[in-house]
Amino acid sequence: MKRSILLLFLYSACTAQVQTTSTEVSAEAEISNQLGGAVLWYQNSAEMKLSYYQSYQYAKMMLDNKLERSRLAKPAAVVLDIDETVLDNSPYEAQIFDKGETYKSESWHKWTEEARAAALPGALDFVEYAKSRGVEVFYISNRSVSELEPTIKNLKKEKFPNASEEFVMLKSETSDKTERRNKVLESHTVLVYVGDNLTDYSELFADRDKNMGKDLVEKYKDELLSNFVMLPNPMYGEWEGAIYDNNYGLSDDLKLKKRKEALIK
Repeated sequence: MKRSILLLFLYSACTAQVQTTSTEVSAEAEISNQLGGAVLWYQNSAEMKLSYYQSYQYAKMMLDNKLERSRLAKPAAVVLDIDETVLDNSPYEAQIFDKGETYKSESWHKWTEEARAAALPGALDFVEYAKSRGVEVFYISNRSVSELEPTIKNLKKEKFPNASEEFVMLKSETSDKTERRNKVLESHTVLVYVGDNLTDYSELFADRDKNMGKDLVEKYKDELLSNFVMLPNPMYGEWEGAIYDNNYGLSDDLKLKKRKEALIK
């Protein structure tokens, strides 16, 4: 009898330990869970699709207006980001969400090697329209230069024009796009910038204060509205870095703490 009671006690203790362990959620998994809602909206909402169509329609209007009103000393160009601007990488975000993980360069590079990101709504139509108006198209992305071959392959697969080393400018040393933008400006007048991040227009918006850069938007509102088309991306971006005090090196526990503190209640 005593032996049976002892065995029952040990079994109950072990079961309780398993149940406790199974309900524990790591900070990384909780951050990943928060990503899920953003990915669901991005992939499934009709609002997302219309947002892209409206943004690219606005880009066309901006381009037409500048072509008609400006006397250009250099050939005209438009500059676009790639990820979540012309190519849809939300399947990658869905993969890491499904695994309870967050972004890692290894899993990202595995995704880009597949070269299967689809074109986003309105993107191809806009760049084809720009080309039809005699406007050159450049892609400036913070994908690594080591990803150049699959990136060009992916752009070609989706039938984007100018999918070549001359027009696809990736990151070699720094994520600051200023030097690459200036390289384009040496030979062209850029009429429209398009991206899902404010730093796709200017590095001025990279290091944000406790106001998350909203004061900078207010200060440069007229300039932004005249030159830059902003696309929606709730999955990742400089806005997230601002929550972490521009320090992605923080532990997942501290990142999660800061995310909760940033909520307006």
